[in-house]
Amino acid sequence: MKRFLIVAALTVALAGAGSLWVRDQYHRFLATPLMLPGGGYVLQIEPGTPGRAIIGKLANLGFTQANWEWKLLMRLEPLVIRAGEFGLEPGLRPRELLRLLSSGEVIQYRLTLVEGWTFAQLLEALEQDETLEHTLAQDNGHAWPNVMDSLAIDHPEGWFLPETYQFTRGDTDSDILARSYEAMKIALDEAWNARDDDLPLDSPYELLILASIIEKETSLEAERSQIAGVFMRRLKKGMRLQTDPTVIYGMGDSYDGNIRRKDLQADTPYNTYTRSGLPPTPIAMPGRASLIAAGKPEAGDALYFVADGNGGHTFSATLEEHQAAVKKLIGRG
Repeated sequence: MKRFLIVAALTVALAGAGSLWVRDQYHRFLATPLMLPGGGYVLQIEPGTPGRAIIGKLANLGFTQANWEWKLLMRLEPLVIRAGEFGLEPGLRPRELLRLLSSGEVIQYRLTLVEGWTFAQLLEALEQDETLEHTLAQDNGHAWPNVMDSLAIDHPEGWFLPETYQFTRGDTDSDILARSYEAMKIALDEAWNARDDDLPLDSPYELLILASIIEKETSLEAERSQIAGVFMRRLKKGMRLQTDPTVIYGMGDSYDGNIRRKDLQADTPYNTYTRSGLPPTPIAMPGRASLIAAGKPEAGDALYFVADGNGGHTFSATLEEHQAAVKKLIGRG
C-alpha cells in the first residue's frame, strides 16, 4: 500500500511537472514572433485553404514550426480564415497572425486615374497594371465596344472620374471602370444640380463636355472658372469656342505635337474653329474642379485667352487686346 501511494504521488508530481512544462512551452510559443524576413512576406491564401495548410506553408518557408502549439492555439481560439493577400510584418506573433488572417485586412493596391487623360490613356494604364486581372475584350485592338455595351453609354470618353482607386489582387480592370464610372455620374449630377441658372447648356452631358475642355485648357485651379466664363460668354453670343484641345482630339493619331494652320482649317466634328457650339463628346476625363467650374463660371467680360508664357493665361475682353497678348507671347518665344 505504501509503495502504491509513493507511485501515485510520483505520477501526480510528474503530471504536474508535465502540465507546467506544457503551459510554459505554450506561452513561450505565443510570445515568440515568427521568423519572417526583414522586409516581411506577402502571404496569398486561396479560398477554402485550411489553417493547418497555411501553417504548413509557413513552416516550409522556415518562418515557424508546424508543432502541437499551433494545433492547440487554433483549437482554443478558432477563427474563420479569409482568402486574400496578406502582408506579414516582422515581429508578428502566432495569435496576431491568426487574427490578421481572419480580419480580412488584405493588401490594398492603388491606381490613379489622372485628370485630363483620354479614354485610350485610361485603358493603357489598366492594361499595364500587373495586379489587376485583365478581362476587357478587345475588338480590333479596341476595348471601346465592350465597355460601351457593359455600361450602356454611347461613347466612353470623359465618363470616368479621375481619382485614386484602391483595389485588391483579384479585382479586374472592369471593376475599376465600373467604380470610376459610377463616381463620375455622382460628381456630374452634383455639379449639374449646383449649376448657375443661366447657363447655355441643355443637359449634364453638355456640362461634362465643357468640363473636359476646361480640364485640357488649364491645370491652374484659379483659372478654371475664368476659362469657363469665357466659353459660356462665347456660347451665349454664338461665337465659336476656337479651342485647340478639341482640334487636337479630332486629329487623333495624326497629331505630332504641333497644330498648324491647315489643322485649324481641317473640318472635323471636334474642330471648334470650323464648327459652332460644343463638340459631340468630351475630349478627356475632367476632374471635380473642372466640373464645378463648368457649372459655376466666373462672371466678367473676357472673350479670349492665350498662354502668358508663365504657365497661366492672359484674358482679354476685345480682339485687339487678345491680339496684343498673342504678339507679346510670340515676342517672348
